[in-house]
Amino acid sequence: MRPSDYSAIPTPARCYVDFCILPLGTGNTSVAQEVAEVQKLLKASGVAHTMHSAGTTVEGSWDEVMKVIGQAHAVVHQTGCARVQSSMRAGTRTDKPQTAEEKVKRVEEILAKEEES
Repeated sequence: MRPSDYSAIPTPARCYVDFCILPLGTGNTSVAQEVAEVQKLLKASGVAHTMHSAGTTVEGSWDEVMKVIGQAHAVVHQTGCARVQSSMRAGTRTDKPQTAEEKVKRVEEILAKEEES
């Protein structure tokens, strides 16, 4: 593929991203207030999401997921935090649609079968 062709490469149709947002320089070790603001944003966005103890998993189209993560940064900046970083892991697959909930359920099914044995 020639470099000029790269602009024509589409983003994946769907993805899931596990991200942890980190407000820096706040002088407070707790990030609960900033996380609460991000959760309000995610709920209002309508994007599928699941909060867990070390971050949040967001699911949807690549563009909508990346947009809402960018908006999460903006929301945290609006709290007065001048510097925000995120760590992210993104996943995509093309063979079948699969939600984060379905992925967890599949592992739980395997564990349940092993317990029955």
